[in-house]
Amino acid sequence: MSATMTAERPRTTVHHDDVRLRFSGVLHSEWVKLRSLRSTIWSYLVLILLPIGIGVLLASLANTDGKTLTGDAARNALVQYSTSGATISVLVVAVIGALVVTGEYGTGMIRSTFAAVPRRWEALAAKGVVLAASVFVASAVSVWATAFITMPIANANGVEASLDGGVAMPLLGASVYLTLIGLLAFAVGIILRSTAGAIASVLGLMLVAPVIVQLVQGFTNAKWLGTVNNVLPQNAGQPLMQFGTEDTSGWHDGVLALSGWSGFAVLAAWVVVATMTALVLAQKRDA
Repeated sequence: MSATMTAERPRTTVHHDDVRLRFSGVLHSEWVKLRSLRSTIWSYLVLILLPIGIGVLLASLANTDGKTLTGDAARNALVQYSTSGATISVLVVAVIGALVVTGEYGTGMIRSTFAAVPRRWEALAAKGVVLAASVFVASAVSVWATAFITMPIANANGVEASLDGGVAMPLLGASVYLTLIGLLAFAVGIILRSTAGAIASVLGLMLVAPVIVQLVQGFTNAKWLGTVNNVLPQNAGQPLMQFGTEDTSGWHDGVLALSGWSGFAVLAAWVVVATMTALVLAQKRDA
């Protein structure tokens, strides 16, 4: 007699948690979303082109009273021409950062996003990475293009500057500054889930809050308010774009002055606190 034995194939149960999208796939999805929106495309074009125009205008109007600027004075002038547009670009970046997430909350698409990526922090992290990379690249293209374009114009007006390490660091700092502001607006957008509310809050924090602090300081003559003013996001990021060979940071007459690195740390702290708050709220609240 021969016995025929059939081996049963082991049964496998596929759990939902085992079927996970790769983070690279989530990144690609968010990149497709970002570049498919006309509003963000136009915003990035403004982010690139407007600072170039401002820098060219300033370099063309440079007046050295017939003297020739060389050395640190010339390099400082070149940095100012190249980063002057950042004061306006920061407004554009704040709008982009808010729109990246509040647009989905407004249309309800965020529910589909969270359904496809159940771990919400992963979906939001992908949005943040795409936002940070795109803002950094776009602002870097703008700042460096402005430097290369304005350098011969400034040279013709008596500002003999060249691109070296001392100039490169503030140019890099401008891109870092704008990227961090974009991430701050992104986090505020997650918290408020409103485009208008997020933009108003970020711009109020950056533009209105320093004015209010300065007014109160003027009336009260409280020196500690000078420190508060310096650690606000807008002012904390300014040293990142400043040319200088001497470190002037530290306490001066009871007021804390920030350097490039300390300004970066303070601005990064703003972003970290806002982001952690946003992730906690996104996990607890309904989409």
